[in-house]
Parts: sequence; C-alpha cells; structure tokens
Amino acid sequence: MHPKQSDVLIVGAGAAGLLCALIAAQRGRSVVLLDHSSRLAEKIRISGGGRCNFTNLNAKPENYLSQNPHFCRSALARFTPQHFIAILDKHGLKYHEKTLGQLFCDDGSDAIIAMLKSECDAAGVRWCMPCSVEKIEHSDAYYVTTPRGKYRAVSLVIATGGLSIPSIGATPYGYKVAEQFGVPMTKLKPGLVPLTFHPQEWAPYAELSGASLEAVVSFRKHSFRENLLFTHRGLSGPAILQISSYWEPGKPLSIDLIPDHDLCEIFLQQRSNKMLLGNFLAQYLPKRLAEIVATQWQENKPLNQYADKEMRELADKLKAWQITPTGTLGYSKAEVTCGGVDTRALSSKTMECNEVPGLYFIGEVLDVTGQLGGYNFQWAWSSAYAAGQVV
Repeated sequence: MHPKQSDVLIVGAGAAGLLCALIAAQRGRSVVLLDHSSRLAEKIRISGGGRCNFTNLNAKPENYLSQNPHFCRSALARFTPQHFIAILDKHGLKYHEKTLGQLFCDDGSDAIIAMLKSECDAAGVRWCMPCSVEKIEHSDAYYVTTPRGKYRAVSLVIATGGLSIPSIGATPYGYKVAEQFGVPMTKLKPGLVPLTFHPQEWAPYAELSGASLEAVVSFRKHSFRENLLFTHRGLSGPAILQISSYWEPGKPLSIDLIPDHDLCEIFLQQRSNKMLLGNFLAQYLPKRLAEIVATQWQENKPLNQYADKEMRELADKLKAWQITPTGTLGYSKAEVTCGGVDTRALSSKTMECNEVPGLYFIGEVLDVTGQLGGYNFQWAWSSAYAAGQVV
C-alpha cells in the first residue's frame, strides 16, 4: 500500500503544532496534523483556569530560561505578541490585559482553539486524530507508520510538548524522536511548580494553608515579586512558581516577607512601644503568620522588652527568610518542563536540526522555558512561525 503523501507532517496538535500547520498551509504546503489525543489542544483549554493567558506584551529573550539563552531571540523578534493579536482581531475576539502584560481571552480558551482550528481548516490542513505514531523512518523523506496507515512527508515537525500535566496526555514522545535521530537533550525538570518542604520543618507553617501575601522570592540573581501562597506541604503562588524554574535542589531560597518597609528602621522607632510583637507584625503580615513569627522565631513579648540586636536579627530574617525546599510537586502539578531538545543542535532561524535535514522541533519540547504569564504560549507561537515559514 502506498503511503499517504504530504509536504509536511506535524506530530502534536497543541499550540505550536496548530500555528505551524496554519502558517505552512497558508504558504500552499500540504499539511497533515497528527495527535494521539481525540481532543484538540488540551493545554490551551486548561490554561489560565480556562481563560487562556495566550501571550505577554513584554515577551523578551530575558523572560526565557535555556542552556543556550540567545537561541529564542530570532524567533521572538519575527513573530511578536502583536502578530498573534492580529489573528484574534480578524476573528473579532476580545481580550484584556490583567497584570504585568498578561493577555487573556474574554471568551475563554475554547475561543482560541476554535479560532486556530477554523484558520487551519480554511488553509486546508488535514487532521489525523486520535492517531498515535508507531514508527518513524527516514530515507528520501520521512515515513511515519500509524494505526491509520503510513504517511510520507519531506518535512517532519515534532510539536509534542513536555512532561508537564500527564493527566491531559503529556508524554516523553518528542524526546524519544530526538534520541532516535541522535539529537542531544538537556536535563529535564518540572518548571513553574509548587515547592515542598520537610514535613517536620514545615509543621509550624502547614496550618497557614491558604494564607497569601505579596513577597519577593530570590534564588541567586533571579528574584520575583508576586503573591506567595502557603500550602499544607509547602509554598505555591506566582512568586514560587516563577522561582521554581531557576531553583536547584539542596539550595535555599531567600524570601522578603515585607518588601515595602525598612524593618530595622521601623523596629528602632518602636523601642518604647508596649504592644506585643505578634500584634505589631499583624499590621504587615497575615495575622496567622505574624503569630507564628512572634512565637516560633522569637518569644512573643512587648516590643520595648527586646534588645536592639534582637530586633535587628528579626528584621534581617523577615527581609531574607532562608528556607530550603526538599523538592517540587512534580510534573503532575508543573505548568511546563524545563530542559528538552538541545537548541544548539538546531537553527534558530528555522527550528530545523543542523544534522538531520527536514526534522524540526518547536514549542515546549525544546530547551526554552518561559516565565509565568503567557510567555510559554508566545514561545509556542514564535517557534511555530519560524518553522512554518520554511517547511
């Protein structure tokens, strides 16, 4: 039986796969889009709690983490947030900016998926889902064997995502393809993920579960000022998800719990105050946290009974609380996968493998990880466009 012919075969119908299919098909390429799931773009569907934080107006190379930090520069410059917004405008979809440049779709993530699907349909993309890949062979072209028959294409694009959120179908398939063709990988780890602590060490804070505050969380030269959330097992919230991508096991984080105030100055001004420490701190911290700081870090006595040295030490600790996570909640709770296909083996202009002509990797499967807030979708769009222009 003859294989079904197409110019381009894309494995993975998520954000990157959909946009790449659309761009290639608009150039007149015949495109087959194949996915093992029966539902389209599950990661778009659940993103931003179903509201879809589809890009970030501030997307720059500095918002991405990679062993090869300059790789993302070219693609991000050629397909910007404005280019994606233009597709929404064409479909009359409204959106709003929340904070820090994050754009959300007013009509939710289903509207974004429907928009991309209708664009693909209009451009003549052929769908093949649910359909798994059994085997890939390469000679004069790529031959892909599936339960629905064999496909032949000159260009093969891998857009299979990472390991995060296996419950919606994440698999290591893209990494296996890289391995098959001798394309190197960097080390993988969960990114944008809550952090856990040793149960005994965490016991005093576990009762704070649900309490949140704005804080500055730092690791080495990276720091993020956003909300911090206490959980039964550790810390979450945007500030923690952000730093988790940079954090290294066994190393402490530094947390400024009261970022807007010079505590040393404030404490010294309160030398004669007879208020209990816990009550005083409750002006700056959630009440339950203030009580824990006052009773666990100090003894809860009136401010005027503390020596200046004790006050300075407490101020220093509140401004730079050193705490060492034992781990993360893993891929099941991670929004992204850090690491992936080593971008040094690819062209930054086209996403094509330097040593394997016609093989492309785009989106999260690559070692390019965005910060929280729409940056990972922007990388999906930008890398997909780079490949879609040339396949």
